[in-house]
Amino acid sequence: MSELRSELCTAKTQSISFMYSLLLFTHSLWRWLVLISLVYAIFRGIRGRIKQLPFTATDNRARHFTATIAHIQLIIGYALYFNSPVISYFRSNFHTAVRQPEFLFFGLIHVIGMTMSIVLITVGSSMSKRQATDREKFNVMAFWFTLALLMIFVTIPWPFSPLANRPYLRHF
Repeated sequence: MSELRSELCTAKTQSISFMYSLLLFTHSLWRWLVLISLVYAIFRGIRGRIKQLPFTATDNRARHFTATIAHIQLIIGYALYFNSPVISYFRSNFHTAVRQPEFLFFGLIHVIGMTMSIVLITVGSSMSKRQATDREKFNVMAFWFTLALLMIFVTIPWPFSPLANRPYLRHF
């Protein structure tokens, strides 16, 4: 009976480990979609404003898909956050972990910064579609998405980050 329990625990641990690795890889890959879609939407917003173009269905799709891609990334990130061994250690040993840059980064800075970024994208997307003129739509979209992009750049664990560094793309 104890052998069966041991095998079941091992299988469960391997399953959780596989799920965590898959989520980590997906989160690492999906961030590039977030960054590309944000840059594209910002480009369309600035170009539309400068050239006084009409806010087309393509602009609206860029706005909408950017917000959707960002929300998916946030959901994946939350799934990682609540299943991460790093975060588990951070919560269990808060007073010690908060003094260690990597634990502080992933335990607080990354999750708060990214959540705030998605809030900025959501506000920008929502406000943009409700504007009366095309110029205002472009302005609002470009402004809020640019703020979000800057916050994302600061809170991504880049390979060169002094707080916590990770590779550009996690391997599965």
